[in-house]
Formats: sequence, structure tokens, C-alpha cells
Amino acid sequence: MADTPKSVAPRDGSVSRPPTAFEYGYDKSFRALTFAAGFVTIALLVYIFWKIGGQAAPAMQKYGLDFLTTVKWNANTNEYGILAEIWGTLYSSFLALLFGGVLGVAVAIFLTQGFLNARLAWIFRLIVEMLAAIPSVVFGLWGIYVLIPAIRPLAHWLHETLGFIPFFSTNLAGPGMFPAMIVLSIMILPTVAAISQDAFKAIPMKIQEAAYGMGTTKWEAIRKVIIPTASGGIFASLVLGFGRALGETMALAMLIGNSQQVTLSLFAPATTLASLLASTFPEAGANQIGPLMYAAIVLLVITMAVNIIGTIIMNYTARQTVT
Repeated sequence: MADTPKSVAPRDGSVSRPPTAFEYGYDKSFRALTFAAGFVTIALLVYIFWKIGGQAAPAMQKYGLDFLTTVKWNANTNEYGILAEIWGTLYSSFLALLFGGVLGVAVAIFLTQGFLNARLAWIFRLIVEMLAAIPSVVFGLWGIYVLIPAIRPLAHWLHETLGFIPFFSTNLAGPGMFPAMIVLSIMILPTVAAISQDAFKAIPMKIQEAAYGMGTTKWEAIRKVIIPTASGGIFASLVLGFGRALGETMALAMLIGNSQQVTLSLFAPATTLASLLASTFPEAGANQIGPLMYAAIVLLVITMAVNIIGTIIMNYTARQTVT
């Protein structure tokens, strides 16, 4: 005679029981809290744009798009333009991302792919993370008193030897794009390295084992399997690093030279939107407040555009990786 299934009543604490009224209430409260946090974030962003935009509106009406295409900033004649600042912001951030981003991804590979034992990897990881705790003014002082004197002979040699190349067309007399770029690269390194490490650690071990099982070497597995699989996280780290570079203020104000010019030379002084705001606002007269707020709006728009474009590309890359 076949056995008939017996119904067994669930014991207390069983996962099969329905949620209690308290758990329903806790879940709804948590949902409401997260919704409120998201709404407050959006409202804060809108308020910032509205507040700064309100003070920038007169300057926007007065100077129009010419404000974005001229390089003159003269408070005595009320002539203002931020093309040099836009160029310096994007140029310095791109150079910093080029060097600091590559170095950050390399550090992440070095710390997560078995090149060090666990204790040494922890020590190196701690050192990299400590870079994020150093104030930017300390980076600026280090750049002025240590970095610039150290790289000046190299810059002089490059200018004398390869001065026909636009990147080396001027000599490094003091603060300039090159020392600012080096310091900015170091400052974004912890961000890129930390997020890239998380991306590499999220890769299932079976994917790496499958690569080794097919006869790949360690470097082939890293180059052809690990990096493509973690590409979404790596790109996210680069986007955040670029955003960090765009908004850096004090170190660049101390190192970049604050010169109103558009040039490819790495050794020429330049300026950025953030350094313009930091150096000019404390002593700005009433006639400069509007143009400075206009510059702040431009910096906000550039930063948001970079993050939105980066998010779109990152999501597209993630979908391509999945498919």
C-alpha cells in the first residue's frame, strides 16, 4: 500500500510562515525611508541649481554664450570669459585620469590576483586607502616644495630636446599643468583602485578556474578574461575618478598656475573652474558675483554631464558583457 503524504504543521520560527504585521510595517517603513532619502537628494540638487542659477541669471543674460568662448577675466573692465578654465578643467582631469586611472587599475590587479600574500596585500591596500585621507592642501604643499623642484630638470630637458612638440613647447618655470596633473593622478588613485578591487573580487572563482583550465597563463587570464569581465566596475571607477578630478580645488589652485590661456603645453601654467572660484570668490566685488556663479553653473553641468554619460556607457557595457 502506497504511503500517503502527511501534512506537517510548520514549527515556530520556520521560514515558511507568512510575515507578521510587524514585519510588514518594518518593510513599508524601510521603503518609505529609502524613497524619502532619494527624494531629498533630488530636491537638494534642484535647490542647488535653483539657488546658484538665480544669482547667475543676470550674468547669463548679459554675457550669453560668449562667456564660454572667451579667455579674458578682467574685473576692472567687466570682461569675463571662462574658456581657459573649461579647457584647463577638462585637460587636467583627462590627463590625471589617463595616468591615475591606469595606475589605479594596475594596483587593483596587483592586490587581488594573487601577486602578494594576504598580509602584504592588506598592508598595501591600507597604504593606498590612506592616500584618500591626506588633505588636498598637503598635496599642494608637497607639489610646490618637493615635486616641482624634482621634475624641473626633466621638464627643461624635454623642452630643450623636444620643444617642437606642442606638449613640451614651454619650459616649467614653477606651477603648471604637469605638476598639477601628477598630484591629481595621485589623488584619484584611491578611488579608482578601491572600486576596481571590488569589481575584480566580484568575479566568480569558477570563471578564473575555467580560464586556467583552458591552458591560459596568469597574464592571459587577466588580460582576456578577468579585465573584460570586470569592465563595468572598472569603468565605474574611472567615471568616479574623473568626477573627483573635475571638482578638485585647493591642490590645483596651488599648483596649476592660474593663468588665463589655452595651450597643449604640459609645462605652461593654466587654470580651472574650481581654482577660479576658490581664488576669486573671497575677494570678489559685486560685479564679479554673477560671472562666478555662471562659472559655478558651468562646472555643475560639466560634472553632471560626465556622470550621466558615464552611467549610460557603463550600463551599456554591462549589458554587452551579460549577453
